[in-house]
Amino acid sequence: MLSTEVQRIVLLVSLAATGYLLILAWNADYGQRNGVIEFSPEPDSEITAPRAPTDRPTDVPGSDIAMTRDTDVPDPSLLDVPTAPAQPAVQESRLIKVVTPMLELWIDRLGGDIVRVQLPRFMLQRDSNVPYLLLNRGDGHVYVAQSGLIGPDGVDAGGERPLYDSPQSDYRLRGQSPLLVTLTAERDGMIVTKEFEFAPDDYLVQVRHQVENGSDRPIQAGMFAQIKRDDREAFGETPFTLGPQPYLGAAVTTDDTRYKKLAFKDLAAEEFRTTVDGGWIGFLQHYFLSAWVGNPDHSNRYYGQRHADGTYIVGYTSPLSSVAAGGVGRWESRFYAGPKDQKRLEQIAPNLNLTVDYGFLWWLAIPLFHILDWMHSLFGNWGVAIIMLTFVVKLALYPLSAASYRSMANMRRVAPQMKRLQERHADDRQKLSQEMMALYKKEKVNPLGGCLPMLLPMPIFIALYWVLFESVELRHAPFFLWINDLSAMDPYFILPLLMGASMYAQQLMSPAMGDPMQQRMMRMMPIMFTVLFLFFPAGLVLYWLVNNVLSIAQQYYVMRQVEGKQAAKT
Repeated sequence: MLSTEVQRIVLLVSLAATGYLLILAWNADYGQRNGVIEFSPEPDSEITAPRAPTDRPTDVPGSDIAMTRDTDVPDPSLLDVPTAPAQPAVQESRLIKVVTPMLELWIDRLGGDIVRVQLPRFMLQRDSNVPYLLLNRGDGHVYVAQSGLIGPDGVDAGGERPLYDSPQSDYRLRGQSPLLVTLTAERDGMIVTKEFEFAPDDYLVQVRHQVENGSDRPIQAGMFAQIKRDDREAFGETPFTLGPQPYLGAAVTTDDTRYKKLAFKDLAAEEFRTTVDGGWIGFLQHYFLSAWVGNPDHSNRYYGQRHADGTYIVGYTSPLSSVAAGGVGRWESRFYAGPKDQKRLEQIAPNLNLTVDYGFLWWLAIPLFHILDWMHSLFGNWGVAIIMLTFVVKLALYPLSAASYRSMANMRRVAPQMKRLQERHADDRQKLSQEMMALYKKEKVNPLGGCLPMLLPMPIFIALYWVLFESVELRHAPFFLWINDLSAMDPYFILPLLMGASMYAQQLMSPAMGDPMQQRMMRMMPIMFTVLFLFFPAGLVLYWLVNNVLSIAQQYYVMRQVEGKQAAKT
């Protein structure tokens, strides 16, 4: 017959194993979506049916203004010109496909809009060979980039989009020379040219408009560039409700705010308007973004609003320009559709790199990312880079941590005296407090000094969480063995369990603090953290595990030093 203690241990181990298997089964069914994601081979020629508005405000002032128009072309009030009557759009197949090493892109000849963007350097799923789908018109989604000319003589004014001609319907960029895709149209004595320039190693597209005024009078027009998107989650992604979520919505830079979020609910409640020299505006999602970058030489009018079909439009209009009879007018803009590569974004436009949103600890997250990126350049593995970053952080915090561990060692030394005081004054808490303070003063012990090892890494932990969560460089980045994606949770929960065990070991080395109830609560902390970390990115759990192991080694070393010095004194 087994003893009661052995039976209790067997029961606890059995319960832990059963819970582990249940978590694995739940994760296989609900936690990770590994099914193949499919979509149509090319975008729809038209949006067949407008999406019904969701969460439409019924009593918000100004909400009716944002939803009255039924055309994608910006309101002429942005250029202070009268509205032209709308005309029916042309109905026919008209897609042009462009393939570069960085982009697979479809352009609609009606208006010259970009109606699908795929990223060949990023797969939609880790084990698939399907390029990531960023922009798309179809498959239940609306996410397109539009541009054109509006104003008294703009070819897109009044909602009538020009139907451009193109010499071919398929373009491939080969070699290192830029690829030019040129569309042309004629209207009212004007020859309109819309040109897209693609670089072989960039996600930035140059978009230019040119008008040859063949009429006998001057004309006036201004350029608009905008993005139309629904409020659905990014294609192929299912957000998890536990923990902070990546931002999904619009953002803009202004003279007052370098990085201003324009959430869907805010645009539904009130139209956004501002004027910025140069500037940019776009839509953000996890790891990727699309953005129009205004001409830095112009004072551009930026806007955002909810469309009549429940989608959202953000963009800008350039100043109105005049083109003399027989003259040529030119407008240009830049469109970015790709990953949140903060180095490249910083080069494109001021403050565009802030779309890599590291939260309120961005000032700490940015240097952490640069150190992590440097470590990766040395070792070629993001997991090893995280481990080396942990060593760097522990080394930087060593003086403060060592002082805290010495305080904990002293608390452990006086623990027997503390226990005798608690037994002697169990019925007189005031007397117990006085005796405890006298003991602390006599032995030169700071009871709060031992809390620093737990508090010091927390800002770094939060900042690193956002670094691992937001940095596209770590998307689908493998480590070793079963960890094939550091940005996703451990599929077998081995790292969180090891992390919980390390927390428990660290707790055994620390002196018991507080009353018995507080001590029982502290003993529950490793379990609570283990459950929480089950769903955190594996890279973050790896950092916390290595941090705990290094803390245990450091704590053991410092405590041995303190105990040795005390033994020498006695």
